[in-house]
Amino acid sequence: MPATTEDAEPTVLDDAFMQDPYLRYARLRADAPAQRVISRSGIPVWVVTRYAEARQALSDPRLQKNVEGTKKAIDNQLGEGAHRAEFIDDLNAHLLNTDPPDHSRLRKLVLKGFTPRRVEDLRPRVEQLTGELLDELAGRGEIDLLHEFAFPLPITVISEMLGVEQERHEDFKRWTTALVNGADAETINSAGAAIGEYITRLVARKREEPGDDLISALIAAADGADRLSEPELISMAFLLLAAGHETTVNLIGNCVHDLLGNPERLAQVRADPDLVDDAVEETLRHESPVNLATMRHTAEPVRLGDVDIPAGELVLVSLGSANRDERRFDRPDEFDLSRPSTGHLGFGHGIHFCLGASLARLEARIAVRGLLERFPELSLAVDPAELRWRPSTLVHGLEELPIRLS
Repeated sequence: MPATTEDAEPTVLDDAFMQDPYLRYARLRADAPAQRVISRSGIPVWVVTRYAEARQALSDPRLQKNVEGTKKAIDNQLGEGAHRAEFIDDLNAHLLNTDPPDHSRLRKLVLKGFTPRRVEDLRPRVEQLTGELLDELAGRGEIDLLHEFAFPLPITVISEMLGVEQERHEDFKRWTTALVNGADAETINSAGAAIGEYITRLVARKREEPGDDLISALIAAADGADRLSEPELISMAFLLLAAGHETTVNLIGNCVHDLLGNPERLAQVRADPDLVDDAVEETLRHESPVNLATMRHTAEPVRLGDVDIPAGELVLVSLGSANRDERRFDRPDEFDLSRPSTGHLGFGHGIHFCLGASLARLEARIAVRGLLERFPELSLAVDPAELRWRPSTLVHGLEELPIRLS
């Protein structure tokens, strides 16, 4: 008989859950590969926690991502018109909210900006920016690594790629934090409106004065007669800007956090800086910067393991839990630099595999290596128990990471 959790008191994905997710994920995995929980906004959703079923769900075409289907699934749960603050229509026509064939068309038009050669061409600039940031930190005693190092590097890189002015970096940090952290409806709507208004003006300016930037390239991108529509351009620019720095900020922060919390591993990396690549890869598994993949809905009934999920249900796939599944990884809670790097779901799986994965890896490897080489006595500046994780179902990252440089 299929497993069910219908009669159990549902888990709530609240702030307390996010402060200690792995213990709770382990309990969920022990019960079933997928079960119903309550999201932070009060919506009943299914969360997939085991590796095999997560991998299946990420590539199952019956689990769809189009916005209209997701809105309908929410209406099925809570009634028509509920929780519209989570859907900012002007920013939604991007890769993460589409299914084939629309997704295939959009990805083909955007992929040219993230080819291996184009990403590798960014290496000198990433190294330069890293060096400049480290120079600014020299002589400082204690800093917040996230705000003063992990954030400015990727936001500068993606802003330069898109042609965004440097003076708007803090604005985008504030806006995307509101959206990603799942703030109240008024804050979400205000942040979404501000981002949409700015990007609309930016796209219009790039149409009039094209430059050597990704937005200008997206405007010109064509596949035969096919081009990105205006809503697609605006929402794609938003996705690239938000995802282009959020994931990397948390990857850098989580990697440094993992190393500082594991003195033996930190000593290994200090002795052999080439191990930074392995540390970044293991962080993607052990402390995945993406917590739960963006919302999916069942277009028809789906069976995951021995769990049947009806049609019209909302589904979240937990990358963080799948990457700690003892059925797939030996000693999953251990940060192990010798672990084979293949197989984790840190950047997702299937057609929605992260478009900017190679750029995030490049930035994180250069940033962490540079930081450890410049400040070999780096240490945590507070008791680990004082650290707080962001109250977000989407990203897994610290609110602050106070460190001593020497």
